[in-house]
Amino acid sequence: MKSSLYILAFTLLLSGTIFSQMPLKKGSELCSERKMSLPQSFYDNDSPNSPKHTFDVLDYKMNLDIRSCFISPYPKSFTGSIIVKFRIDTALSSINLNAVNTSIVVASVGLSGVSFTHSANILTVNLNRQYNPGEVTEVLINYSHNNVSDGAIYTGNGGFFTDAEPEGARKWFPCWDKPSDKATVDITLKVPANVKIGSNGRLNDSTVTGDTLYYHWISRDPVTTYLTVLTGKVNYNLNIIYWPKISNPSELVPIRFYSNSGENPASMISMFPNMITHFSQKFGEHGFEKNGFTTAPASGFTWGGMENQTLTTLCPNCWSENLMSHEFAHQWFGDMISPATWADIWLNEGFATYSEALWYEKTGGYSSYKSDINSDASGYLSSNPGWPIYNPDWAINTPPSGTLFNTAITYNKGACVLHMLRYTVGDSATFFNILRAYATDTANFKYKSAATDDFAAKISQTYGQDLTWFINQWVKQPNHPVYANIYQFNNNGNGTWNAGFQAIQTQSNTPFHRMPLTLRFTFASGPDTTFRVDNTANNQIWIWTFNRQPTAFAFDPNNDIVLKTGSTVAGTVPGVTGISSTNNELPSVFALMQNYPNPFNPVTNIRFDIPKRSNVTLMVYDVTGKALSEIYNGLSDPGKYTADFDASRLASGVYYYLLTASSESGEIMYKDVKKMVLVK
Repeated sequence: MKSSLYILAFTLLLSGTIFSQMPLKKGSELCSERKMSLPQSFYDNDSPNSPKHTFDVLDYKMNLDIRSCFISPYPKSFTGSIIVKFRIDTALSSINLNAVNTSIVVASVGLSGVSFTHSANILTVNLNRQYNPGEVTEVLINYSHNNVSDGAIYTGNGGFFTDAEPEGARKWFPCWDKPSDKATVDITLKVPANVKIGSNGRLNDSTVTGDTLYYHWISRDPVTTYLTVLTGKVNYNLNIIYWPKISNPSELVPIRFYSNSGENPASMISMFPNMITHFSQKFGEHGFEKNGFTTAPASGFTWGGMENQTLTTLCPNCWSENLMSHEFAHQWFGDMISPATWADIWLNEGFATYSEALWYEKTGGYSSYKSDINSDASGYLSSNPGWPIYNPDWAINTPPSGTLFNTAITYNKGACVLHMLRYTVGDSATFFNILRAYATDTANFKYKSAATDDFAAKISQTYGQDLTWFINQWVKQPNHPVYANIYQFNNNGNGTWNAGFQAIQTQSNTPFHRMPLTLRFTFASGPDTTFRVDNTANNQIWIWTFNRQPTAFAFDPNNDIVLKTGSTVAGTVPGVTGISSTNNELPSVFALMQNYPNPFNPVTNIRFDIPKRSNVTLMVYDVTGKALSEIYNGLSDPGKYTADFDASRLASGVYYYLLTASSESGEIMYKDVKKMVLVK
């Protein structure tokens, strides 16, 4: 069956020495370890007083002679030129590019560039005239790279590779080195004839001249600077398979696997077509003209992987399935959609870590998925440093790598937030529709960049309800809720029982976290009953009346709110024992009562009667009919119910609440709507 999915273009290397296996760590751990170990790049020009960005780069065209880097003694020095094509956004007569002085030496400029200065890691190119907004022009820069170890260029044993996250691109080519500024790339490389070297995009052509080979790589899709890559080696092993696109199976996408001598990626190559198909189904079809993986061909890349666009770098012999699932998911989240700023890095790493769990779900079912999410939650709860996922200062001042790529926050908490979003929207199909809508939005995000607020707005639009509260509390606030919940059962003496639950959060290091809560009652006879309620305020109380004896209560029985601590214990819930015997009688008809108080500010109480076991929802709408809040949703036994509605996020005005009760087969048995007035 697999032979119909892909074509082996080169014979898999099934023989040879196999290196000792890498430690069985999560892909996110390996990725984080590697990135936290990076030397930090701090430059004064990256402060809030840096020159404003007045242009957008459209294309980088490089011509690099790196031939000597593959020949002993394997220097890191090379010469080259780059043509920077850009569109003017603000009238200017010069442009500033990032170029680290200790790594890059500029020899001359040309085309629209007439002169330059290079100081404090800023290359200023003076233009031949003033350019106005909307104009497009190009500057030529002739430069060389020094023979220095700068954390961006690695050579040795016939290998060469670049590594640029977060701010290393400025060490090997002059560029506007900000994650949101994406441009196409066109790279010609001069190497020895026995070298195979990969880069972004497609291999346009290669030409042999004597003992020299010229590779020409072109990316039709914009690449952010830190994801621009070169990776090559003398006698590199190369396997190529072709993945037929889902939308057009006759269109084959090459997937290139470069490996060092003695490595055996065969099992990963066999597995990979299933992975690309699965992620395409979840996120939208793979959108690049080529993709691939390389294991680092020289020393210096000792952990994890780096998701360079269409050519991921892995550590030597790291043909690990969970590492590949993490890094490959970046092709959607991080590469196709890049972070607007470094404050938005969770949109890369949180998503890739979550995708590891999705791959476990594909290969091992939901229990494997949940086990991986629980592991992420445990990693966060045991190592939480106490800062939020999103820090607005990082948009201006890039933090140390150990902070930016903190495993507990950026990776583990980021993944758990996505799991809890899946739980919050209440339906896996809805959740993946939201992700696909985000990843396939060509007008705003696809092949572009996104900020955290952009993501919040997009998921709210797709879901049809405001979800910014969810992102604000879990992403922009630190820490997590600590629960001290109370439940109570009370025998009314007439064959009915009252049950009450009070949701209490006690944390002082982060605000109250609103969440839908799943609550399960177990009875002396008959099936369990599960309710889903919207916990919109601290100390919120719910009371039910049952005609069966409740014997046990479970808060969040499936542990879907994975980022929480605390307890739920039996105690006294206000109102449970104070209900009169008249109110405890089971209702004979469906009824929806007028909210009290009304008008209200900002909390009101809504009561309703359920005479028979029903699926019940209670929704709030504005005057246009737009759904604003789900107050109650659950399979409900006969009884009298009460629910609180907190409208603190709404403006004064008229609103409506709708009660719907349906049978377990889905037949609607009752509907009623009432008006309420919010006055602030």
